[in-house]
Amino acid sequence: MTEDRVFALLLAAGQSRRMGAFKPLLPFGGRTVLETLIFTYRKAGVSDLLVVLGHRAAEVRPVLNKLGVASVFNEHYPRGMFSSIQCGVRNLPPSCGAFFLQPADMPGLQPETIRLLVAARGEKDALVLHPCHEGRRGHPPLVSTSLIPAVLAFDEPGGMRTLLSRYQQKNLNIECGDPGILSDLDNREDYEAMLRQKGKID
Repeated sequence: MTEDRVFALLLAAGQSRRMGAFKPLLPFGGRTVLETLIFTYRKAGVSDLLVVLGHRAAEVRPVLNKLGVASVFNEHYPRGMFSSIQCGVRNLPPSCGAFFLQPADMPGLQPETIRLLVAARGEKDALVLHPCHEGRRGHPPLVSTSLIPAVLAFDEPGGMRTLLSRYQQKNLNIECGDPGILSDLDNREDYEAMLRQKGKID
């Protein structure tokens, strides 16, 4: 019987130019932003994690080693996020049946959302499951590994968004009550707002 595991592919290779600080290692509560996401996935029952590194990789590896999380280095990370996606999917094992595509700057994501998408995958015939909040798609999509050849072959403008739009009939929206799927840390104002929100929740 072929294994069909769900992985989380965390993209932590970017240079965080708009933030002015390296986003994965920013403090968030008692952890870093990246650690928060790792714990969120583990709490949701997804323990197969692969982090794509690039910018300041030497500083992130000790954090991942401490947590027992695998990583891969994208030597082409200055080319942008899609190069990290390609690097990541190239390193997923054959036992992987689907993967979450997770930017590493979304510490507000809730474990319930991950569980919801994994459960929906067992019920729905779709190549991509998109979490939605109040009708708006967010991250992370849950992507079938059957799309990996298309990801590796794609070399046109628009990256993953354009590629997935070509499979619209096999994309499915899953409504969830999680505004964290829409909240990333583009700049300092986003970060400070999310820290305030976390303080209210805690």
